[in-house]
Amino acid sequence: MYQSLIRPILFKFPAEKAHHLTFAGLKLLSAIPFAKSIAKSGVPKVKPTVLFGLEFPNPIGLAAGLDKNALLIDSWEMFGFGFIELGTITPLAQDGNPQPRLFRIPQDKALINRMGFNNDGMLVIAERLKNRSSKIIVGGNIGKNKVTPNEEAASDYVKCFNTLYPYVDYFVLNVSSPNTPGLRALQEKEPLLELLNAVQSANAKMPKAKPILLKIAPDLTEEAILEIVEILHESKLDGVIATNTTIDRTALTADSKQVEEIGGGGLSGAPLTKKSTEVVRLLRKHTSLPIIASGGVMTADDAIEKFNAGANLVQLYTGFIYEGPSLVKQILRRLP
Repeated sequence: MYQSLIRPILFKFPAEKAHHLTFAGLKLLSAIPFAKSIAKSGVPKVKPTVLFGLEFPNPIGLAAGLDKNALLIDSWEMFGFGFIELGTITPLAQDGNPQPRLFRIPQDKALINRMGFNNDGMLVIAERLKNRSSKIIVGGNIGKNKVTPNEEAASDYVKCFNTLYPYVDYFVLNVSSPNTPGLRALQEKEPLLELLNAVQSANAKMPKAKPILLKIAPDLTEEAILEIVEILHESKLDGVIATNTTIDRTALTADSKQVEEIGGGGLSGAPLTKKSTEVVRLLRKHTSLPIIASGGVMTADDAIEKFNAGANLVQLYTGFIYEGPSLVKQILRRLP
């Protein structure tokens, strides 16, 4: 039904408009008595995954970026997700980059976005999390405000960590989005260590430490990835998410003029599948840390390949846009 009826209608609208329409529709659906129970009844049961001391009902999650502001925090579980990741969340609310900033490339089953960390800010999102009813595992993907210089970035991450600590189950430090100027420079050794140590110091002051992961770009060289692995071990982080979107356009088959007209931004979807899986495989060769695979999971086969490459959990975003809720169920049916 999604691919034959709902998606064709949504794809007639600009991508960001379709996003808002979808969220409005899901809010209405969630308000219908028994709708959640009916939707969830068809979700296959699998063996829970225990990671970071948390028990995930299943290893398929919703990636950061789709529900940035926890607007549907009580709805995602009905589609079968075992966990969700919110954000990227910054200390202060910010509008993000000018519109249009989200684009579909249907022939490649891809998206290009340059959203720019648009979000309602940590205080508003914390309040929504405080009032939620769902018990689904929630990750908080945090970043710095655009106006915050890199030299002061650690302060922004610590602010978000302290504010959201009571309400999320794990944290993700996003230093790899291509849509905030200069952000990816934080992946370099010295600033990255400073950032990780600052957040870990805040974590150590809490009654109980929360798992902290680092989300990395798919465009790093092998040498840079191996250096990040060393940094992860040195800073005693709990895991890594591989990967964010890519700035590489070489895997696209779409007309080059069309791609040029879209302009800058991070590419996600099918063209990212192979590259992100290669990063997962490389990471697994050099670390035993938990890995959450994200990037180009468009089919159940893609998810299984990520697991075979060494991922412990897998996240969806663009695949969910193109394939709909059935993708979650298709993957779960393939799991033991």
